[in-house]
Parts: sequence; structure tokens; C-alpha cells
Amino acid sequence: MYHGGGGFIHSEVYNMPIWMRKFHLKTINKFLKDQHEQQKSYNKEVSSPKSTNKVKGPNINPSTTYNFKK
Repeated sequence: MYHGGGGFIHSEVYNMPIWMRKFHLKTINKFLKDQHEQQKSYNKEVSSPKSTNKVKGPNINPSTTYNFKK
């Protein structure tokens, strides 16, 4: 139910046995921790500097249309 984007409504959790609540909480926590670790490792890969080059602008030569000489 949780992984489908939904969850439990209050009455379902209220009437759920305690062992089942604990099971679902542990399962959801494990899923979220694993997802968080995957996101951290992905962010580490993406943000690691592969080169020390500075960010360059577009490869466009300036136009002389608006460069007025006085």
C-alpha cells in the first residue's frame, strides 16, 4: 500500500495489530533509508569534479550590431 504512493488511513492503522504496525514501520523505514543511500551515492557520483575546468559560456562570437562606436 505504501509503495503505491498511498498509505494507510487512520482507521486501518488504529485497528491493525501492533505487531503488524511495527512490521510496516520497519519495512517503510528500511525502504526510505535504502532510497536515501542510493540518492546520496548518486549525488556523490554526479557532483564529483571530473575536471578542474571552469564553466565556459556559449561558443558564440559577439555581434557588431549593437556595438556602436562613438
